[in-house]
Amino acid sequence: MERGGGGVSIYFIADTHFGHHNIIRHCNRPFSSVEEMDETLIYNWNRAVKPTDTIYIMGDLFFRNTVPAQEYLERLNGTKHLIIGNHDKDWMKKIDLSEYFASVERMAEINDGVRKITLCHYPMMTWNGGGKSGYMIHGHCHNDRSTIYFPLLRSMPNLLNAGVDINKFCPVHFNALLKNNNKFKRCEKTDEAKSD
Repeated sequence: MERGGGGVSIYFIADTHFGHHNIIRHCNRPFSSVEEMDETLIYNWNRAVKPTDTIYIMGDLFFRNTVPAQEYLERLNGTKHLIIGNHDKDWMKKIDLSEYFASVERMAEINDGVRKITLCHYPMMTWNGGGKSGYMIHGHCHNDRSTIYFPLLRSMPNLLNAGVDINKFCPVHFNALLKNNNKFKRCEKTDEAKSD
């Protein structure tokens, strides 16, 4: 389901790492420069997310950026909710968060009108409603299948990675998130294209 209450679309994203040159090599992103990566991420974001839509960011929005965070934030559509990641503390000290975010939390529980969802930058083994029909959406892991915990993540269908590295470098609605995670967990190619 793409639309929440009132016809507003709800999107999820994580680990954009705007401004972080080394993430291109670290995650094998298909960009020749940090400028190309940033502009593609901004384009993809605004193509999906309208100004009236809601977007939940599961952390690591910026890292080692030389362009001020507010310059990016002013260009990004949607009502933004930030779930704090491990790389967010430095840039967060430099701006008035209330100017750009409707909420800033370490963890949140939401209901999109269909399902209960727990949001955290880090994947969790258990969460409220996780044993039933609840979902947990996270970031942090990027597209790394080599970690010791990947088999565990793979075995948990209600645990979903919102990282751009497995979601075509775009914010995604729940159904696309589910589809992309299923492909990633089956070790299929996730169509890591720059844009649709």
